Amino acid sequence: MEFPPPTVVDVAVDISLNAPEPVPSPSALRRALRRANDGVALDVTEAAVLLHARGDDLEELFGAAGRVRDAHLRAEGREGVVTYSRSVFIPLTRLCRDRCHYCTFATVPHKLPAAFLERDEVLEIARKGAAAGCKEALFTLGDRPEERWPAAQEWLDARGYSSTLDYVRACAIAVLEETGLLPHLNPGVLSWEELQRLKPVASSMGMMLETTATRLWSEKGGPHYGSPDKEPAVRLRVLTDAGRVNVPFTTGILIGIGETITERAESLMAIRGIAQQYGHIQEVIIQNFRAKPDTAMRGMPDADLHELAATIAVARLLMPSTTSVQAPPNLVGDEFPMMLRAGVDDWGGVSPITPDHVNPERPWPHIDDLVERTRAGGYELRERLNVYPRYVRAMAGQWIDSRLTGHVAALAQADGLANASAEVVGREWQEPDGGVDTYGRADLNTSIDTEGRTEDRRGDFETVYGDWASLTVPKAVSRLPAAGGAGDRMETEVLRALRLAADNPAGILDDTDAAMALLTADGDALETMTRLADELRASVVGDDVTYVVNRNINFSNVCYVGCRFCAFAQRERDADAFRLSTDEVVDRAQEAWDAGATEVCMQGGIDPKLPVTYYADVVRAIKKRLPGMHVHAFSPMEIVSAAAKAGVSVREWLQELKDAGLDTIPGTAAEILDDDVRWVLTKGKLPTATWLEVVGTAHEVGIRSSSTMMYGHVDHPGHWLGHFRTLAALQDRTGGLTEFVGLPFVHRNAPIYLAGVARPGPTRRDNRAVHAFARLALHGRVDNVQVSWVKLGDEGTADVLRGGANDLGGTLMEETISRMAGSEHGSARTVRQLEATAALAGRPARQRTTTYGRVETVR
Repeated sequence: MEFPPPTVVDVAVDISLNAPEPVPSPSALRRALRRANDGVALDVTEAAVLLHARGDDLEELFGAAGRVRDAHLRAEGREGVVTYSRSVFIPLTRLCRDRCHYCTFATVPHKLPAAFLERDEVLEIARKGAAAGCKEALFTLGDRPEERWPAAQEWLDARGYSSTLDYVRACAIAVLEETGLLPHLNPGVLSWEELQRLKPVASSMGMMLETTATRLWSEKGGPHYGSPDKEPAVRLRVLTDAGRVNVPFTTGILIGIGETITERAESLMAIRGIAQQYGHIQEVIIQNFRAKPDTAMRGMPDADLHELAATIAVARLLMPSTTSVQAPPNLVGDEFPMMLRAGVDDWGGVSPITPDHVNPERPWPHIDDLVERTRAGGYELRERLNVYPRYVRAMAGQWIDSRLTGHVAALAQADGLANASAEVVGREWQEPDGGVDTYGRADLNTSIDTEGRTEDRRGDFETVYGDWASLTVPKAVSRLPAAGGAGDRMETEVLRALRLAADNPAGILDDTDAAMALLTADGDALETMTRLADELRASVVGDDVTYVVNRNINFSNVCYVGCRFCAFAQRERDADAFRLSTDEVVDRAQEAWDAGATEVCMQGGIDPKLPVTYYADVVRAIKKRLPGMHVHAFSPMEIVSAAAKAGVSVREWLQELKDAGLDTIPGTAAEILDDDVRWVLTKGKLPTATWLEVVGTAHEVGIRSSSTMMYGHVDHPGHWLGHFRTLAALQDRTGGLTEFVGLPFVHRNAPIYLAGVARPGPTRRDNRAVHAFARLALHGRVDNVQVSWVKLGDEGTADVLRGGANDLGGTLMEETISRMAGSEHGSARTVRQLEATAALAGRPARQRTTTYGRVETVR
């Protein structure tokens, strides 16, 4: 299908630059150039000064940027090589919910023969590309057109797709399986969940930042006014989430659309910060605005090519050495030599068969011509894939989904660049069903207690967690003074809080001052609070200290999510890495049953080599052999990741697991339900809203869960309060939480502690306050408060049991996660040992079921 050209906009809109910024003085420019030549990190002011460089100053800037570019090429193992990707452009839909005033790509339904390209039309374009030696299928489309245009939704509905993104995913799979081209997806703004969903079908994705100048979006007459997806904060969030999900990502800026020079520098600095933190920005495109006659901005001047070159040079100086700088070769006129001098090391996607649908008036250069122009600038032109060599060469599963590694490997050379002679043919995308073999240090569950871990950190410690220096640790609130002077008022507040705790404990959550007074209480106030909590515990659940006879089974510790607190996760080639076959897991469940267990608790890393069938298969296998065994399994992170990998909704995935026999899920992966803390603790774990969605959906389909909070790292009591409020709101909505489990941070081998970011776990005061507060604040909502003997030991556990807690968790039989982190309290407890721990607190012990029912017959 050929799309007709859009019609001319009737009325031009005057979108002009602000008043010109002051031109920097010659001395300011000399200082900035000197710092650039010296290789000093530039700030935003210096970057803006350098963007003004012209004439001899511009050539000096080119010299500095060129040296940085050449160092980048040496570091990437391709000295003297400039790259491009041989591509086909697939304009899946030209409908868009945004209204960018410079865009000729987006149009309206009645000017198109159909809202979307049909699947067969997509494949026809891709097949032509494969026949011409292309290796990339670049999907270009508007943002969520169905939210603006009924015709788009009707088209999708008629073909069984719920959204544009569902159709993008289906087309990407078809291209992989039927043509062998590697999809690069540009569907616009994506959420964390959507990135997870698309990652298995695309070896790279992209979205132009364009600018961080909010006024160009918010003010009437601005180029992005009326375009919800062009809000800078939203686009920055996409770049960040792509890093958290480990997606090799392309972004860039568009210059000359009304931004000031300083705003241009700020945009580059924003990209630099995100690229440094996550390492996923593979290329930054510097694109120059060119006015088009059929747009509202047709009267705006084109961005000057010297301005473009200066921006390229500054971008090269600012970006991390892992990031390439690209200029579209069809937008630079004849100035290829200048762009190469400025620091370009990539020309982007170039197609021998399809036009640039975004800039259709600017044809691609012939590849042979591009080879000659690049050679004339002193560089060799080589073909790359849509995903850059450093990501191709990385450990399988770290950046490229395991279902795509075969597709990528078939088209790549050993150095990660494209194999020009590779046969571009379709390859099966869907992984075969079936289990996995037991692999690696499968005895870690026992040997962790005798031999310990092999190393104190995993082999990719310096890269997998992102950039440590870029983390912003939340500031802790100060302790409330105990007495004296200004403390008298605080003491009064503590007394008021204690009265509230005695009279209306659940009301504490609605009173911030009272809650904070209790969470930070110490001395006599802490003793009173723990006494009140223990009295409330006795009235709600009695004196029995409950426990479940269970076995923990960690089925894999291979994971590349990059949780900075986790000492459990390993790369596949690390000495302590393992994964268990379904048969091995079932055998361990059998051993537990024979030892009297009523529950198995199963969790693992987000292992890219686990087939999506593994989760339901292992539940079915346990239930087939042991129908009476309660299966308590899979954290919210595992659930959302597996659902994304399977290409189904979280609800559908949970229903499948329930049908397989899953009984309950652990409410782990919560850490602190505050994203400011979560993004320090973890590079790529699910956001708070997603955790709540997964757990809430589980409750809705009839799967209850525990709830947890890991504390004592980079958090403070204000975060604890927010966490408890979030849990309370969830319980009010669903009623599906069985217990609250406080998880003190075990610091010894935790990466975030080894990096000097986190504190060494909570204090005794913190442990007592958190559990006592949980008993009080969750009163009437969650009856059971569990203490982790693995993390606190016998004395610490008894201490907390005397202050509101009523449950010891389980016998575990094996426990690897806390032990890998450095817990010194073992990985198993017998029933007698748990009874002894309860006795330390002066209370009897009683076995329970997973959901806190009575066990009438102890096996």
